[in-house]
Amino acid sequence: MVQNQERRIALVDAAIEVLARDGARGLTFRAVDAEAGVPKGTASNYFANRDDLLNQVGAHIHHRLTLDPAGVESAQLPPSPELLTELMRALYHHISRDRTGWLALLELRLEATRRPELQAALTKTLRDNLNMNVEGHRASGIPGDDMTTVLLYYAMTGLILEHLTVPEVLADFDENDLIATFVNRSLAT
Repeated sequence: MVQNQERRIALVDAAIEVLARDGARGLTFRAVDAEAGVPKGTASNYFANRDDLLNQVGAHIHHRLTLDPAGVESAQLPPSPELLTELMRALYHHISRDRTGWLALLELRLEATRRPELQAALTKTLRDNLNMNVEGHRASGIPGDDMTTVLLYYAMTGLILEHLTVPEVLADFDENDLIATFVNRSLAT
């Protein structure tokens, strides 16, 4: 297998574009090569098989979608419900800017229902992500317990899903107000 890491990442990013646009059935080495603008056969030199490509896509999507709290302007606020609200808003807007990454993740989740190995890898990645969020919340000093984090994790997942797939469902709501409500109600538990 070829080890040029920059090219590998470019191919994985191209695979994310193909997955989001064409679904799992459209994800072929040839389609990835075309999306990346590289010669035919390049992707097959970097990935052992389609399962290898899917697994690497699953790992890389989470790097693309992860918000670095240090880059959030309001991260300078003291630990408070207001800081938590601003972090959730920043996450929402960060993911909204990478619609392709989120849609590819949805496609990957669907494909995982048919591929046990992919399901195991994706389950581990998602569980690790949730646990990282729980640990990060604990360490932050922000009010709320572990259940606060879990409730917000799934509330935000649902909000992002609606926003990026059928945004008109939310036409009568302000997403920033919804996020503030999610935070306030999850802290009330």
